[in-house]
Amino acid sequence: MNKVTVIFPATSENEPFARSVAAAFCMRFDPTLDELSDVKTAVSEAVTNCIVHAYAGMERGDVRMECAADGSTLHITISDSGRGIADVARAVEPFFTTLEEEERSGMGFTIMQTFMTAFSVESRPGEGTAVTMTKRFGAPARGEERRTAAGGCADRNEGAAPAGC
Repeated sequence: MNKVTVIFPATSENEPFARSVAAAFCMRFDPTLDELSDVKTAVSEAVTNCIVHAYAGMERGDVRMECAADGSTLHITISDSGRGIADVARAVEPFFTTLEEEERSGMGFTIMQTFMTAFSVESRPGEGTAVTMTKRFGAPARGEERRTAAGGCADRNEGAAPAGC
């Protein structure tokens, strides 16, 4: 299993950095543009949660992102050592937010769940939170084109690019 770990300050300037690292790591899977967008969006939501919620009312800490490749599966864990979440079951409900006055939508965890193959949250109040997400990259059904993020297209089952690519 190949993996990379990055640790960066929990500031909004670093959210695009995290997205870029995850996207670069995904290139080994030859993702479609949709698959790549899904991963980048889920990473953005997880990192934003760390920035907005984990260290609220505290000195800013770090965000840790670990990306691992196992066959055709990406595993990403994004964690912090901030406030933690007292009620994870409630926090992952759509539209739940602790920051209504800041007009937060409460959809971050829902977006992560929707765009990734698997999703889990572990948290301990006063110790921090870890969001683990998995994305399985797959080939299309036989004979279908699969347009990749690298700009090419291929018929994965026939071994050659379809006509017109």
